Amino acid sequence: MKRREFSALLGGGLIGTALGAPARAFSPPTVKRAPVKVGALATGTAQWELAVIKDMKLDEKHGVELETKDVSGKDASHVALMSGDVDIVLSDYIWVAGVRATGEDFTVVPHSYAVGGLIVRPDGPIQTLTDLPGKTIAIAGGPVDKSWVALRAYYKKETGEDLEAQVDARFGAPPLVNELLLEDKADAALNFWHFNARTKAAGMKELISVSEMMTGLGIAEQPPLLGWVFRESVAAEKPEAIKGYLDASFEAKRLLLQRDSVWDDIRPLMNAEDDALFLQLREDYRAGILTDYTPGVIDAAGAAYAIMAEVGGPDLVGDAMTMPEGTFWSGYTTS
Repeated sequence: MKRREFSALLGGGLIGTALGAPARAFSPPTVKRAPVKVGALATGTAQWELAVIKDMKLDEKHGVELETKDVSGKDASHVALMSGDVDIVLSDYIWVAGVRATGEDFTVVPHSYAVGGLIVRPDGPIQTLTDLPGKTIAIAGGPVDKSWVALRAYYKKETGEDLEAQVDARFGAPPLVNELLLEDKADAALNFWHFNARTKAAGMKELISVSEMMTGLGIAEQPPLLGWVFRESVAAEKPEAIKGYLDASFEAKRLLLQRDSVWDDIRPLMNAEDDALFLQLREDYRAGILTDYTPGVIDAAGAAYAIMAEVGGPDLVGDAMTMPEGTFWSGYTTS
């Protein structure tokens, strides 16, 4: 072959064929990611963070292959976790403490602060806590709802009186609680935070927040309430999956706190009928975002637990009148 013919073959990209080795596109090696299955309510607010993790590929970034499983409620999530159907669920740390006291190895990493508060009508009969006696309070979650227990503890500290004996407490499902307040069939309401956001968007006001109650009870740092719950044995079996998921979770929280554009992407999940409700949900969600997991968070949780145990008693905490060691997982930190 003449030199100019060889050069033509090279310039035309045919050298591989001429030498009997067909050219192939480069493919990067496949990186194996650690699988983790998370159970969450199909319509719950945890889906907002999970959507950010998936949309922003934060699971891939942190070496995790995230699979989500819809559950029908809190009890169903506990059953899924106990049976091993999922690795992680969102639940409150008081539940973790109770089952841990029975010998189970569940543990928790905080997800959000204790948020919410007592909602009243701006022109209604309740303008201060001293107006509560003789009034009707609609409460979601039952007699051991954490916000109700916190309000009772705070009222007792401020007045020396038992609030439960001073008011007509009506317990019901969250939509019913909002309906009672908005239709003037209750003077105040304690509801889950996202239902409270709906009443605030409709013109109601928050008389006192759970955070303010905790501060008044002497807890300087805002305590957490909900957290990502899993078994210590699962964390030992697949540490990369658990830690990678937690890294993705905390990064998603920071994005939700700092970037409005992230909220535009998840708005279809929020069931916000108008801009006022969308903005209220965003504001109240951000108020509960916990971006750091430090010893101070655990100390605040322990102090809040002691109050919950004293006021709520065994109906709330079972036999665990003090928070068992290991309730919060020591295998992870953001600091």
